[in-house]
Amino acid sequence: MSGEKVAVVTAGGSGMGAASARRLAADGFKVAILSSSGKGEALAEELGGIGVTGSNQSNDDLKRLVDAAMERWGRIDALVNSAGHGPRGPLLEISDEDWHRGLDVYFLNVVRAVRLVAPIMVAQKSGSIVNISTAWAFEPSAMFPTSAVARAGLAAYTKIFADQYAADNVRMNNVLPGWIDSLPATEERRESVPMQRYGSSDEIAATVAFLASAGGGYITGQNIRVDGGLTRAV
Repeated sequence: MSGEKVAVVTAGGSGMGAASARRLAADGFKVAILSSSGKGEALAEELGGIGVTGSNQSNDDLKRLVDAAMERWGRIDALVNSAGHGPRGPLLEISDEDWHRGLDVYFLNVVRAVRLVAPIMVAQKSGSIVNISTAWAFEPSAMFPTSAVARAGLAAYTKIFADQYAADNVRMNNVLPGWIDSLPATEERRESVPMQRYGSSDEIAATVAFLASAGGGYITGQNIRVDGGLTRAV
């Protein structure tokens, strides 16, 4: 069993997931990365970790990743749940099938991974789970209907989790990115941000890393906006 810190990152082959894996590795974590493309395995090899090609919509693929991390390192200190892109469209034209697919992509991706990892963290009496959500979870936009609805549910799930597992020193928080440079840039979107710029994947990764660190050790059940002032809490 290793005494090193270990992070599991889902949907970590590109974008904010990959940036989070890189930042955690730079902070001293051993990383295990799940990606639906070969990019996650390549990044894991580059970082000296473990890569699995598979989907966070598959319990079996997630279990392969968690089992591989536990076999090599014997513990999991951080779980970062990233996600791909779900269905979009006019609200009344979204089919039942697409609503269910949005739930799979944006909510159940977290539930599945947490089911596997949280018991390990409870047994360790330590662990941090960080979910990459969206700034539109609380200020919903017609541009992202399935994401906004599913991730509003994720916010509720996170609070319930915090209530139940904070006493075990297992924390869960959501990071809420706004317009980030991994998305296509438009002038209209840039001008809608009070800071007048897109954020970077590295800025999201820095927030993820802080929440996974000892410095974030008294933070749980929270939704942290990282959006340049695009949305403001009351």
